[in-house]
Amino acid sequence: MADHPVATEQQHEHERRAVELIQHPTVRAAYDRVKKYWLETASPKPSDDQRGSLDWAFEEVMFSAAIWSSNQDPLRPEVIAITRLEHMLGDTRIPGSRWGLDNPDSVYRVIPISGDERYRITGRVADSRLPENYFTLWDPKMNSVDVLNGSLLELDGDGRFEIFVDSDPKGDRANHVRSAPEAHEFYIRDVLQDWAIDTPNELAIERLGAAPTRPARTLDEQAELTAQFMLDYADSTIRFNQQAYDKPVNQLEFKIDRDTDGALRNQVYILGHFDLEEDQALIIDVNLAGAGYFIAPITNFWGTTNDIAHRTGCLNQAQSVVNADGTYSFVVSLQDPGVHNWIDPCGMRDGILTLRWAEFPEGRPSDELGATSRVVSLAKLGDSLREDTALINEADRAKQLAERAVAYNRRLPEIA
Repeated sequence: MADHPVATEQQHEHERRAVELIQHPTVRAAYDRVKKYWLETASPKPSDDQRGSLDWAFEEVMFSAAIWSSNQDPLRPEVIAITRLEHMLGDTRIPGSRWGLDNPDSVYRVIPISGDERYRITGRVADSRLPENYFTLWDPKMNSVDVLNGSLLELDGDGRFEIFVDSDPKGDRANHVRSAPEAHEFYIRDVLQDWAIDTPNELAIERLGAAPTRPARTLDEQAELTAQFMLDYADSTIRFNQQAYDKPVNQLEFKIDRDTDGALRNQVYILGHFDLEEDQALIIDVNLAGAGYFIAPITNFWGTTNDIAHRTGCLNQAQSVVNADGTYSFVVSLQDPGVHNWIDPCGMRDGILTLRWAEFPEGRPSDELGATSRVVSLAKLGDSLREDTALINEADRAKQLAERAVAYNRRLPEIA
């Protein structure tokens, strides 16, 4: 794993420290307090199926808070990946760290930044360039300060790059992100659309200038910050859920198109929720409107995706079969419908769908962008599908899932 772009020694040391951090009395007390608060405050209330996923999903959201909150010192910045799956480091179990309606195609990495400081980010791209890669500089409320499109990075002959981060004009520097007093953090998305081929960028950060003038946080100070992050994560997820659950069930109509609140500039989201009986299916027809990237993931009530490595809990453009007219059709159902583009809710009859479009040839989508949905009985599914719908048998489904797991695990070498 020495040369792996995500499973770095810095990443592993950070994860080990986070495991120790969550044993701190302040953090342990926050676990109990935030769980109670979340259950009492959530509106609507979680279904029985969603209550069944609480323990493992809550652990992930809270561990993500520990991972993220412990990389908040702009004088000692690290490149840390968040929203990873559970894995082992020797004898140490590292919990999963997904949260916030995570995109299973994305390798998310964060770097703390101060607008008063100067930095240099170095890295290298893989031979196969990513379909989507953005270096987004946020303020503390996740509003974009500046964005660098990774596809426009100037590289040397070995695919290496350096990015200068400061408040000065770009000048003659090849790659530059302009900082500002409100700059707080980099949120870097490396999107892997073909899991078997696409590889995250290598990344490192260097703060330029004199040694830090103040000490690092003490363990007690860090524990207090982590406890605050845990509460913030619960509040954010409650708010995201309300955006989905306030809309009619089994319909997709709430569109997000902005660069605030963590949304990515020039990416379009359509958010909704579904609730199905055992004998029902939700058919979703999608027009990409020229998008070079699309994904349809299911998220549970607690803001995490479900089983994305071994089941089709999400499907992107590369994993799906296109219709003859260039549109895509998906089926959500508890039982395998025998359709290739099956988005598996992993045993939960209800959940959240967050469809994402990006990378439009003209920079913005056409008016055709959208999704329609309808509920049908499984018994009549065949009569409700398009004639060109790609079907799949049991053997091919098993092959699809086996190849999916192998492809996903390229970004998680610790479990190999």
